[in-house]
Amino acid sequence: MTKPPAILEHIIGHTAILTLNNPPANTWTADSLQALKNIILKLDQDKDIYSLVITGEGDKFFSAGADLNLFADGNKDNAAIMAQNFGEAFETLSAFRGVSIAAINGYAMGGGLEIALACDLRIAEAQAKMALPEASVGLLPCAGGTQNLTALVGEGWAKRMILCGELIDAAKAVNIGLVEEVVEKSQSLDAAVALAAKVAKQSPSSVSACKTLIQAGRNMPRTQALPLERELFVGLFDTEDQTEGVNAFLQKRAANWKNC
Repeated sequence: MTKPPAILEHIIGHTAILTLNNPPANTWTADSLQALKNIILKLDQDKDIYSLVITGEGDKFFSAGADLNLFADGNKDNAAIMAQNFGEAFETLSAFRGVSIAAINGYAMGGGLEIALACDLRIAEAQAKMALPEASVGLLPCAGGTQNLTALVGEGWAKRMILCGELIDAAKAVNIGLVEEVVEKSQSLDAAVALAAKVAKQSPSSVSACKTLIQAGRNMPRTQALPLERELFVGLFDTEDQTEGVNAFLQKRAANWKNC
């Protein structure tokens, strides 16, 4: 019997839904990380896709991260390969030109939380639990966790979660800014798809430029980011979306985006 793919892909309108599918805990392997990278690169070239939603198969785990059996023998070369795979996959996700939304439908642990951190937005179900417990087994978050978590929640809570191994629930996660919304059990995917539908009403060209500017603040001083903001604003006048958007508004009709 052929094993089902570790990442299931489904398209609804302008939204790609990616379901992590490695039961029982939707853990990551080198193959599934490479598959994620390849899928996102493909979606990045599809101008009909404006958003992607990532969720987990089942109702208990979003993703438990890496399978620790991969590191049990202490093989440093294997660790380097997995760290590289994690970094490439999740950085490709962060660089996706559209909007990425994590629908956290259960436990998000280690690399399972790091993929959510690599997304633009996060919606968690009420029963979800989140942690970066790597230090408790002699490891550290190597897929952007130390940087992305700190950017979202600040140093204090990043240190509590990483240095103290603190497990937090959805209510605490929304309170500290780790997730943007909490919904009832089994509702995260619907909520994420509804949010993605709002993205589809925006100009894809504008969304891509705005995302670039927002994320530029992570490593670019304001003295560089502000001129870039003006530069990208003017650059939008080279796109069909700019003309379509303004005229659609003036004519009181829905815009027909060309994504170019």
